[in-house]
Amino acid sequence: MSKDKIALHKMIPNMITLMALMSGLTALQFAIKGKIEMAVMLILVSAILDALDGAIARLLKAGSELGAQLDSLSDFFCFGVAPAFILYMWGLDEAGKLGWIATTAFSAACALRLARFNVTKPSKTEKSAWNDGFFQGIPAPAGAGLCMLPLFIWFQSPESFATLSFANPLIAVWTILVAALMISRIPTYSSKQFHIERKMALPLLAGSAFAFASLLHAPWTTLMILSFLYLISIPLAYRKFRALEKDYNNTSEDLADLAFGVGQDEWGK
Repeated sequence: MSKDKIALHKMIPNMITLMALMSGLTALQFAIKGKIEMAVMLILVSAILDALDGAIARLLKAGSELGAQLDSLSDFFCFGVAPAFILYMWGLDEAGKLGWIATTAFSAACALRLARFNVTKPSKTEKSAWNDGFFQGIPAPAGAGLCMLPLFIWFQSPESFATLSFANPLIAVWTILVAALMISRIPTYSSKQFHIERKMALPLLAGSAFAFASLLHAPWTTLMILSFLYLISIPLAYRKFRALEKDYNNTSEDLADLAFGVGQDEWGK
């Protein structure tokens, strides 16, 4: 094939990334019009498309530097700018200066996280090390979901929460806390961490179908539960990470002692 031509299937991941970006842009449009529920749904669509583009790129062996940069720009808007401004248009504006600080802090934190990810290129030895399977901080899509957790709760019963406008400053504080978690180095679970027995494949697929049906019929309750489960997983990931780190350090010390001992024996001969 000529160097001036490119196979069409190589463009599919970038097309999906652009679809995710268009979904995020449209979410902001709906938020401006006051259609907050539709805006949040479109952020969810962006998250699904974001998960697909990377998987399809690996499947088709269509990864490229252009695709990586485009994906980061799309993630910054869809999971950094759009969720923060949806929250601001929904109620953070009533928190005054603190609400605006929270909005900009979250967007800036997402940008910093993605920039750090782009410039950090682990070596092959690091990729196969004991700490493979963990993120540093919470990833951008998860950060967007946690940021919008107050919305998931509010959607359950808007009338009941209408009298809780005094809580807007607390929501601003929550948004800043999630922003801090995004740029932190707290270890969190990656999907690489999880493996299942073959006999559990069918039950897992059945559970996935149940989760998808729940998402269709009770989206806000499902998203709220998933958000709380993710929050619970953070300290569990930290605990497992530290245990693996301790085992690794102990093993390294044992190997060093063994090497030192062999050296001494050889020297004594």
